[in-house]
Amino acid sequence: MKKRFLALILVLAISVLPACGKTAEPDTPPASTSAPTEAPEPAPTEAVKTGRAATNELNIGIAQDFDSLDPHTMTAAGTKEILFNVFEGLVKPSSEGEIIPAVASEVAKSEDGLTYTFTLRPGVKFHNGSPVTMEDLVYSIERRWNSDDAAAILAALSVIDHLDHDDTTLTITLSEPSNEFLAAVMNAYIIPAGYDKQATDPIGTGPYKFVSRTVQDSLVLERFADYWGTPGNIDKVTFKILENAEGLVLGLQSGALDLVAHMSSDQTVQLSADDFGILEGSMNLVQALYLNNKEKPFDDVRVRQALCYAVDKQAVIDLAFDGYGIPLGTSMFPSFGKYYDESLTDYYTMNIEKSKELLTEAGYPDGFDMTITVPSNYTPHVNTATVLVELLREVGVKATVQPVDWSTWLEEVYSNRKYQSTVTGVSSDNMTARKLLERFGTTVHNNFTNYSDEEYDTILAQALSETDDAKQTELYRALERNLTENAANVYLQDMADLVAVRNGLEGLTFYPIYVLDVSTLYWAK
Repeated sequence: MKKRFLALILVLAISVLPACGKTAEPDTPPASTSAPTEAPEPAPTEAVKTGRAATNELNIGIAQDFDSLDPHTMTAAGTKEILFNVFEGLVKPSSEGEIIPAVASEVAKSEDGLTYTFTLRPGVKFHNGSPVTMEDLVYSIERRWNSDDAAAILAALSVIDHLDHDDTTLTITLSEPSNEFLAAVMNAYIIPAGYDKQATDPIGTGPYKFVSRTVQDSLVLERFADYWGTPGNIDKVTFKILENAEGLVLGLQSGALDLVAHMSSDQTVQLSADDFGILEGSMNLVQALYLNNKEKPFDDVRVRQALCYAVDKQAVIDLAFDGYGIPLGTSMFPSFGKYYDESLTDYYTMNIEKSKELLTEAGYPDGFDMTITVPSNYTPHVNTATVLVELLREVGVKATVQPVDWSTWLEEVYSNRKYQSTVTGVSSDNMTARKLLERFGTTVHNNFTNYSDEEYDTILAQALSETDDAKQTELYRALERNLTENAANVYLQDMADLVAVRNGLEGLTFYPIYVLDVSTLYWAK
C-alpha cells in the first residue's frame, strides 16, 4: 500500500514538472540563459524518419547548452561528452577503459616514473588542414600546465617539472612520480599553437570537426575526412538542445531526432518499439542528495546520518526509475573496479527508529524543514527529489522541492553554494578515482558540498602523493569510507543510462566515462 501511495505521489508530481536528462558535472555557467528551443510537434512520417539515413545524417537531442567550446576551459560533463568527438590528447580513453595512444603514436615511461616520452604520430592533421607539429604539442601541454589563463590550468599536471623536445618526440619530466599523470594528459587536448578562436570556432584533431553553433539551439559537426584513425561513419551530426523532457520525447516521436541518451524510464515507455530500440548502459556517476555541510542542520553529522537511515535507496530506484540503477553507498561507482567498495552500499539500511533517535539527539525531535533545489531540466533528479520528500516525511523532515533552471542551479548551488540540499550526479572524465574524491577536500575549489573533515584532508594528501598504485588504491577506499561514515551526503545510485536509438541506427558504444562517441554510429543498409 505504501509503495502504491508513493508511486501515485510521484506520478502526480512528474506530470507538472518539465525536465529531462542527467545533470552533468558543472564548473561554470553555460554561455547563454536564453529560452530553450520550442519542442517540435509530433507528426511522424516515413519520409522524415528515413530521410537522414538516405543522406547519412543524424540528429541527436541533448538537454543542455555548452558551457565553452574551448577544450581547455570547458568544465561541464555534458559539454565534454559531445566535444569528445572533436578533440584528442596525446592519449585518449578506449571503450574498454584503457588509455591508448592518440596524437602520440607511442608512449614510453621511465622506470623511476619521472619521465614520459611521447612520439608524435606522423600525418595527424587539424580540422583546418594544417599538420600537427611539435610546436602545437608543446603549446597545448604548457597551456594546461602553466598558462596565464587560470581557467585553462589542469591541476593534475602540476607535477610537471619541465619539457624537452625535438621534431618528433616530446619528453615530459615530472617533479615526482604520479600514477594519474597519463590520465591527466588525456584532457590536455591538442590544439593549434597560438590559435585564439577556440571559444567560437574550435579546431581539434578528432574524427568530427566543428561546423556551427546556435546558442541554446544546436551544434553541428561534420565527419573529418582526413582523420588519422578509424573515420566516423555519419557525414553530418546535429545536436539539438531541448531543455524540456516533453520536447525530447516529441522530437523522437516526430522524426526530428534519432537518438537521445540519459532518458528516464517513463520517457522511454512513450516510444514505439516499431521505431526505437532502448539500450541500457551505466551513467558512471554518483547520484546523491548532496548536502551543504555548512548549512544548519546539515553541519551536524547526526542529522546527516539520520537522513541516510531514513532513505531506502532501492525504493528510490524502484519508484523513480522502474528498478533501473545500481545502489551506491559512497562517492564511487562500480565501473571504477579496483576503487569501488561494495561493502559500503548497505552501510546505512532504512531504519526509521534509528533515524528519529539521531534527530532527537541532535535537537530535532519533531524534525525540521528543508529545501531540495534541483535543476528543472533534468527529469531523473526531479523524480528522485520527489520520492525523497515522501521518504523523509516518515521521520518528520518536511522537504520541499525547488526546481530552478540550469543556469540558476549552476550559479547559486554549484558556484555560490547558496542552498541547503540538491539532487545531482557527479562524474569523472579521466578514469581515475581522484576526480570523484578530491572534490571533498576542505580547500578544493569545486567542493560544492562544503564537506570539511581533518582526517579526510590528511588521507587525501597522502593519496595524491602516493606513487605505489596498490597503496594509493587503499587510501582512496579509505576516503570513500570516511564519506560514508560521516554521511557527507545521502548516496543513492549509479543511474542507468537509457538511450533511445531509432531503428536502423547501429553501433552505439558505451564507455566507462561520460562520453558519447558518434564515430561508431552508422545507418544499417
